[in-house]
Amino acid sequence: MTVSGIDHVQVAAPPGCEPEARAFYGALLDLEELEKPQELRARGGCWFRAGAQELHVGVAEPFAPARKAHPGLVVSDLDALGERLRGAGIEVTPDDAIPGVQRFYAADPFGNRLEFRQA
Repeated sequence: MTVSGIDHVQVAAPPGCEPEARAFYGALLDLEELEKPQELRARGGCWFRAGAQELHVGVAEPFAPARKAHPGLVVSDLDALGERLRGAGIEVTPDDAIPGVQRFYAADPFGNRLEFRQA
């Protein structure tokens, strides 16, 4: 038995999160929204494609944002994404703790930490 990859990661969000999730992950980050299976739609949330993997926004009640645990997303133009996020009023926090790796942190509309790194 071997683990061969990661199918998806999930971030939590409060009930009613779907419009903000679509605006942030879909419109701002330009991720393709995936149709959730019919059996799971009543739970709320949204699913998105991030390259070959998926990012799921799942409803949690009670909700608490993940401020340390986070998905790490690889982007083709980190500087352009940073400008886009700043233009939308989102704080971008550069991090140079790993030599040779260009990356920053930002939060989604629900306060979940996200890491973005240059491909």
